[in-house]
Amino acid sequence: MRLDGGGVTYAMGVDEQGYLQPLYWGQALDETAPLSARHPAELSGFDPAGSITPQEYAGQGEGLVSEPGVKAVFADGNRDLVLKYRRHIISGETLTVELVDIRRPLTVILHYAIDPKTGVIARSASVRNGDSKPVRIDQIAAATYTLPVGNDYRLRYLTGRHASEWSRVETPVTPALTVLESRRGSTGHGNQPWFALVKDGKSSEADGPVWYGALAWSGSFRLSVGLDNLSRVRISGGYNPYDFSWTLKPGESLDTPTFYTGYTSKGMGEASRRFHAFQRAAIISGGARAKIRPVLYNSWEATTFNVTEAGQMALAEKAARIGVERFVVDDGWFGARDDDKAGLGDWTVNPRKFPNGLKPLIDRVKALGMDFGLWVEPEMVNVNSDLYRAHPDWVLNFPDRPRTEGRNQLVLNLARTDVRDHLLAVLDRLVSQNDIAFLKWDYNRNWTEAGWPEMPPEDQQRVQVQYIRNLYHILAELRRRHPGLEIEGCSGGGGRIDLGIMGLTDQSWTSDNTDPYDRLTIQDGFTQAYAPPIMMAWVTDSPNWANGRETSLDYRFLSAMQGSLGIGANLDHWQDVDFATASKWIAAYKSIRDIVQRGDLYRIAPPRPDAATSATFHVSPDKRRAVLFQMLHSSSFRDNVEALHPAGLDPLRSYRVRMLDGSALPDGVPAQASGAYWMEQGLQVKLKGDYKGAAYLFEG
Repeated sequence: MRLDGGGVTYAMGVDEQGYLQPLYWGQALDETAPLSARHPAELSGFDPAGSITPQEYAGQGEGLVSEPGVKAVFADGNRDLVLKYRRHIISGETLTVELVDIRRPLTVILHYAIDPKTGVIARSASVRNGDSKPVRIDQIAAATYTLPVGNDYRLRYLTGRHASEWSRVETPVTPALTVLESRRGSTGHGNQPWFALVKDGKSSEADGPVWYGALAWSGSFRLSVGLDNLSRVRISGGYNPYDFSWTLKPGESLDTPTFYTGYTSKGMGEASRRFHAFQRAAIISGGARAKIRPVLYNSWEATTFNVTEAGQMALAEKAARIGVERFVVDDGWFGARDDDKAGLGDWTVNPRKFPNGLKPLIDRVKALGMDFGLWVEPEMVNVNSDLYRAHPDWVLNFPDRPRTEGRNQLVLNLARTDVRDHLLAVLDRLVSQNDIAFLKWDYNRNWTEAGWPEMPPEDQQRVQVQYIRNLYHILAELRRRHPGLEIEGCSGGGGRIDLGIMGLTDQSWTSDNTDPYDRLTIQDGFTQAYAPPIMMAWVTDSPNWANGRETSLDYRFLSAMQGSLGIGANLDHWQDVDFATASKWIAAYKSIRDIVQRGDLYRIAPPRPDAATSATFHVSPDKRRAVLFQMLHSSSFRDNVEALHPAGLDPLRSYRVRMLDGSALPDGVPAQASGAYWMEQGLQVKLKGDYKGAAYLFEG
């Protein structure tokens, strides 16, 4: 059995004992490649055959000492699960493989598909209890992978915390298991459900083998990477077994999320570009027909909770003046919401702030040529709210235990069908009664006391899965009922960004940290895993709230234009020169945003603490246009800067270059040259000062 696509081959086979073994994952092989599975003999009493057989998806049994695909406890207490191949079915582009326990009627179905263009593999698993008694599942992976023996593998992953997400980390792969996880009930800021494996000394940004992947799940997850007892690399990803179990009733099945993985021999940059292309085509809402992200304005920094009809109209006038296309009212428009201590859960318009409802504001926003968006946080509730007073049982809780508040709020238990249906009805009514084009869907705390006391004790931990499934249901159904509605996923910045939520939203709030220099590192980390069109990047006020850093408006725009552009500054404080600067850059961004959002990204000079300059290069799919962003942290008189080398151009095509802001080209930069010249000779431009930037447009 093998999957081939995008220059990649993934192969597996059944050995003489009936075990399904992984055989190969890498550069495409010819159809005659002599791949076969052989069952190993026992090495010793300490390494029996069951512990050294490479299994595609192993049950926890027969002496297995590496991460299992699934761990089960049968009704009689038996915990030995040995899965062997029964059959496989090919249906169109999908391969399904059925495994079954050697004694009990428990089956696992493995699902496979490969993208023909990028070679990205989609894998998931389903476990079914065919017995007349219940079976408890304590751990289940969407997929497990095995790579050949080697002591030169290195793991790359993304970590951080609130307002400092997306930090790149690299560590050797050793027998000490590296676990990337969230126990927060959501994806979390701490670790991304993404990995990349490279070879030490062989893999770089531009060359060498890279295996990569991401789990499409927005709840608590677990990814693990380590060497097994024979120094083979084992990769596993799925639900986090922490605070999780699922008791399968007779005839019941449990499905995992999808684990997407890929391979390239052309370095980390190509791995990202392949994954970006796959996400644009197969994950992001709308796929190839997805709309270009509009330039939006968000009112939070200008008004915080002090939202009024008159104040928002005044901001809308200013936003329209600079070319904004979407106006978003943030927190404070609903219920008794004058601060973060009250009102969450009561999604009705505050009559004191909007005595005539939202319609006059929406009408004015649309008359100004913009569409209208609104902030919501549906999964949360304040104790001081009508909803909580009516339904205190609707939150995650354990009886007779504290209800710990975060940001003065509790988490509604979306696993409950009545809570799910209530939220869907409220949001449906809100969108139906108002001409709302966009919702900024926020989520501002993690779980505590994650109880579901209405369920039998053996089923209470289903909350970890059912909550997320019902969240997905609300998002999908809301979009089905309102096909034009667009949604931004947000969780205190990047606290819930993954391929699961990405498929049901249109864009993501990358980080609450909007400092333009910090954002260069944040955006560099983000694009290792995820595509630029969903990466929202705002221009906000200076000094920035996160670190007090002062930067020019030009620099802030150039930083934010490397993603999907938004404005969050307090326009009431701007002077005429600020409006002129913003108008210039927004017009410039609109002329190149198709390149940034739909093109290929080359990180030609990643931001580093020891480097003064960073740069990204974005190339249109047809290679006729490209844009280079050069960003300077600080300069010294003695600096003799290195040339920046664009990549991805057509070497035989002639490209004209000009400054995106209309200024003159720097001395020494020719106005026209071949793609080969630009890539080999590059541009050597010395920016002077602190926090400066430049953007160059290439047209062929």
